[in-house]
This record gives sequence, structure tokens and C-alpha cells, in this order.
Amino acid sequence: MAAQHRPTARRIALGHELRELRKRAGLSLAEAVHGLSFSDTKLQRVETGLQDLRSAGDLRKLLIRYGVTDEDEMDRLVATQREASSREWWTPVATDLSAGMPRFLGVESAAREIRAYHPSIITGLLQTEAYARARHESAKPIDEITSEFIDQSVRIRMKRKEALTRDEEPLRLWAVLYEPSLRHIVGDIDLMREQYDEIAKLAALDNVTVQVLPQTMRGHLFEHNFSIAILGDTMPTTIQVDTAFGNASSISDKRREVGRFSRQFEALSRSALPPEDTPKFLHQLSREITA
Repeated sequence: MAAQHRPTARRIALGHELRELRKRAGLSLAEAVHGLSFSDTKLQRVETGLQDLRSAGDLRKLLIRYGVTDEDEMDRLVATQREASSREWWTPVATDLSAGMPRFLGVESAAREIRAYHPSIITGLLQTEAYARARHESAKPIDEITSEFIDQSVRIRMKRKEALTRDEEPLRLWAVLYEPSLRHIVGDIDLMREQYDEIAKLAALDNVTVQVLPQTMRGHLFEHNFSIAILGDTMPTTIQVDTAFGNASSISDKRREVGRFSRQFEALSRSALPPEDTPKFLHQLSREITA
């Protein structure tokens, strides 16, 4: 499978560049849009990659205000804007997704590498279709979701996994799984054995690293799922943290927060078993649950 066009990556890259140009010009959001046809709220959404500016004329006016006068540079940024306005594969169902999910999908699709820590469940990019469906089905009476929503959510999760096995520039994944997330039985024993086999298969890929954090580890243990999306040299690294209010509910590219979660991940990975021990650990779990 070939690498996919990534309009969200273009949107994030353009927004990041515009934010840096605005700061260099010493302008606030309100000052930057004064007299223009769009609001400071819209500009903020553009800078964070949530929205594209659409109008090339508006972009050119903004760039002139920021002191960009080189025509070639303007043309480059306008071309980036044109690519950023393309639709993503999930756009047709974006309004049906849970809060924060479209933004999360956009960041993930733009990422070159994902570093994920999951203390309670197996991270989505490693889940089998059966595991994902069983997870949703168990939450159905609590979250009051429909069967149609479950079908759609599972399809999206399996579509996301394709990034790991595409032919061109496959997504690099480094996952640290806390032992309880692997021991928690979702569905039945056969489903879990299939899930262990899937993790082992994916961990054998050159672009995937999976470590298990033993229950016996000592030291600081982070309680929430989080992922670090490394987007490349021209875009900000972004962190996403799950909360009790829903998926992908907190996303930030602030340097202080990115630094904190990066240090947390490094500490967790140092406490985890080496990647080469993962297949053996999974095999042992498979034997234990069938004993």
C-alpha cells in the first residue's frame, strides 16, 4: 500500500509556519487580522491546523502583514494551502465521530512516528478487529452508542492500522504496554490469543517496536493513555492524552507539555522489558490464559 496524501500534515505545517511568522512580526492574533475578512478565532484555528484559510487572497494579505514580500515564498505557501484544503479519508463521517476524534485522526495521519503508552488497554494501532469490536460492545450500555457507531469506529480503527504496513514511508510506532492491559481479558480466550499473535506479528516489522512494562516495575507510573506524535522537522511534535470524558480529549503542541510527556515516555521505556523479550512474554501470556 502506497503512502497516502496527507492534507492535514500540510495544514499543520502551514499553520505552524504562519504562527512563527506572526510572532516574528510581533503581532497578536487580533492585530494580525485587524481589517481583514476573518476573525482572530479563525486564525488561531488555522495556526493549530484545525482549519484551512481557503482563500489565497486572504493568505497573501496576511503574509504581507507579516513582512513576507518574496513572490516565490508566497507562491510556495499558497501551494501548501491548496494541498491543505483537500479532504481526508474520514471527512465524510467527521460529524459522527466522538469529540476530538477528527483532530486526533488529523494529527496521527500527519505523523512520521507515534510513541504510545497504554496502562489499561492495548493501543488502537495494535488491536485486532475482534478486540476493537469487543471493547466497543462492552461499553455499549454505558456510553449508549449504536451498533452503527460501533461498526464505523471499528472500520476507522482498522483503516488507521494500514499506516503501519503501507509500502512507502510506513508509520513508525513505539508502544509501551503496561502488563495489566495485556492480562485484561476482552471477549474470550481465543480472541485474546489472536490479539497476542497480532502484536507479535506487528512487533516483527522494522518500523514497529513494542515493549511490555511489568507489573513489578518500581518508580513513577503514569495513569493515563497518551501518545506522542512526531510530525517531522517542519511541524511541532504533538501529544494527546485520554481522559474520562472521551477519546482524544486533550491535544497540545506546547513545548513544556511535549517535553514532560517525552521524558515520561523515556522513563517508562527504560523500566520496560527490552523489545526482543516481547514475543516470549506474549507467548507466556497465551499459555497462561489457556491453562
